Amino acid sequence: MFKKTRLKVIFMLLLLFPLLTSFNTRTPNTHTPRIHYSEIPNFLHGERLTFRVRYGVITGGEMTTSVRRRWHNGHEVYHAVLTGRTTGLVDRIFRVNNVYESFFDPVTNLPRRATSNISEGNHRSSSDVSFNQEGRYVISQRHGRVEVPPNTFDMAAVLYYIRRLDLSSLQMNEIITVDTYFGDRLFPFHIEFRGRETITIGSGQYMCLKFVPVVEVGRVFRNRDDMTIWISDDQNHIPVSIRFDIWAGSFRCDLVSWENLKYPLTSKIR
Repeated sequence: MFKKTRLKVIFMLLLLFPLLTSFNTRTPNTHTPRIHYSEIPNFLHGERLTFRVRYGVITGGEMTTSVRRRWHNGHEVYHAVLTGRTTGLVDRIFRVNNVYESFFDPVTNLPRRATSNISEGNHRSSSDVSFNQEGRYVISQRHGRVEVPPNTFDMAAVLYYIRRLDLSSLQMNEIITVDTYFGDRLFPFHIEFRGRETITIGSGQYMCLKFVPVVEVGRVFRNRDDMTIWISDDQNHIPVSIRFDIWAGSFRCDLVSWENLKYPLTSKIR
């Protein structure tokens, strides 16, 4: 039987997006490949993905991503909403309900605004950041004006941006580098391509593109390769599975259902 305190720690970390603050902020000795970006998105208004979060045999959380087209402050945008919440026994022990939102340009995928609302046990926090891409700065609810590099993303927008890249042109061990402003901090996000792999999860068997984000060893992760993301090897490029290996053990976030995909999910072979 797991101790109550251990379950708290595991499933607070397990709901993916707070963990992104452990990404390595040092630029690796490599280059960002020049790969084609499509101005036509490969996702539709109303797309929704649902993931189940597990630690061993324990199912303790659910994540969803959804995107809709709408108007925001006089601009047509995509509105992405990422949620992570505990379920079942874990929810009774330590409730987590985190919501991250991004309002990004339909053509460039660059964000205009990003918000978060965090609820973890008795802890509550929120943030609201406006992006001025032309002026290369953000206005943070907490820190005011902060200078940022050109083409800076928030973490929700960057997920959809990577999906729009021509990932078929990547070579083994090439790294995609994107600047992000997340958690009121600037993070260069590096993700390394590790080839193709067929994986089996609860919802079936999928042909995937395998990526390993470059993480910082010592705080949460023990090794550089302790986080792996599998993306569907088809035109949709949706996340299929995410695995973390941390000091508390290994856990996974697996795709269980999808709605309103733009293209057939041809990567699902069983």
